[in-house]
Amino acid sequence: MGGEDRIVEMRHITKRFPGVTANDDISIEIRRGEIFAVLGENGAGKSTLMSMLFGMYEPDEGEIYVRGEKVRLSSANAAAALNIGMVHQHFTLVQNYSIAENIILGMEPMKKIAGLLPCVDLKSAEKRIRELSRSYGLEADPREIIEDANVSTRQRVEILKMLYREAEILIFDEPTAVLTPQEIEFLLDIMRELRNKGKTIILITHKLEEIKRIVDRCAILRRGKLVKVLEVAGASTQEMANLMVGREVSLVHEKKPPRFRDTVLEVEGLTVRNEHKFEVVKNVSFSVRGGEIFAVAGVFGNGQTEIADAIAGLIKPYRGRILLKGKDISSEKIRGRTEAGISYIPEDRQRYGLVLDFTLADNLAVKNYYRFPFSEHGVLRESGFREFAERLIEEYDIRSGQGSAALVRSMSGGNQQKAIVAREISLGSDLLIFVQPTRGLDIGAIENIQRQILEERDRGKAVLLISLELDEVMNLADTIAVIYNGELLNVSPAAELDTRQVGEYMMGIRS
Repeated sequence: MGGEDRIVEMRHITKRFPGVTANDDISIEIRRGEIFAVLGENGAGKSTLMSMLFGMYEPDEGEIYVRGEKVRLSSANAAAALNIGMVHQHFTLVQNYSIAENIILGMEPMKKIAGLLPCVDLKSAEKRIRELSRSYGLEADPREIIEDANVSTRQRVEILKMLYREAEILIFDEPTAVLTPQEIEFLLDIMRELRNKGKTIILITHKLEEIKRIVDRCAILRRGKLVKVLEVAGASTQEMANLMVGREVSLVHEKKPPRFRDTVLEVEGLTVRNEHKFEVVKNVSFSVRGGEIFAVAGVFGNGQTEIADAIAGLIKPYRGRILLKGKDISSEKIRGRTEAGISYIPEDRQRYGLVLDFTLADNLAVKNYYRFPFSEHGVLRESGFREFAERLIEEYDIRSGQGSAALVRSMSGGNQQKAIVAREISLGSDLLIFVQPTRGLDIGAIENIQRQILEERDRGKAVLLISLELDEVMNLADTIAVIYNGELLNVSPAAELDTRQVGEYMMGIRS
């Protein structure tokens, strides 16, 4: 591959949003037929940069060249016309359509019945999709309905959608976020196959191990600026992490041997039904001791979030009992459970964890506002809110534009998450429930939050960890339970399981 064979050049790209420069004078070139990664922390500007190549934004300054020609990418259609496609982090599929109908949407092949009436030629589309899926090893049945398809099939559909539109430049935005280890392996093989067939792949990610295994070159962004472009073969994951964060980062935490205490949480025969009366959690029983991180591993949508919500009081179980330090709290309200000793870090930080239009100080006190020092004789004390917030901001390194007076909506995802973790730990609860505590966060914030989880465990707290990140489960857990289709398939000490075994249980294989 000649160094001059550039398929994409972005020259001096600057993109501003109100109050923030997302990309600051960035120049990169991408070669035909390579896998090129854009790596950076949350808010580093990587998705913004690639969204300009896909036509979702236009740069305020700078120029984009595709195959040597200067282009104006004013829409996704303009990008598609230049054979640029993108698989977004959150899939954009119509649930009640078939795989074929999703793939051809917007460019349906037509035929005429009796030479007169135009209609969609679904048969020829299905034939072409089968040929494409065979050619690239993207196994998919064109007639399967999307809502019946699993996560990895849906992702294959997104890739087939690009290939059907003859995309040559394929942008993947955090493509492995919801996949099992086996599915990740399969996706990386697909990317290699796409590269072997001449496609150019751009990967937006923060997962260093995947970059090491598959990527040729990597651009590292930090706070909107390009730090360096590396040949990945000659760089270590530690070097990439340090460049990304701007300091020495600890990739593996020192973990002391566990010192288990008395049982804090007991869950007995928990069954939860969804709004359609379908059982999403089926007769689940387990217990968590003080000084223990009990992790529930599983693919997204297998009932793990409902277990956490039922324990925290967000949803009512259909059957079963929840005991905290021996006391049945199954019918307690949320405040009663908080006061009994439960802290809850929810999966959806913006919907359930924070009031976005409140200040940071208000959010940090939202579970204690009716007590001293926040309130006295029924009157709120502003100084109590402010002093408490300033202590937590300092202790947990929460960054915001206006300190404790900043509206939470204006803060980055990582700092919003730090605020929730700070508030929940400050309650001093015996049980801490962490659901997806590092989802979407960059390596610096992940390191910080994982360290705090381990510190709480070492203080003798019981920790229930629910995470889709298998590396996180393997690094932190003392005990691992694997959930599949609402049932716990296996509960074992973490030391007795390896990644492959956990991955197999996550796929429902009962070995």
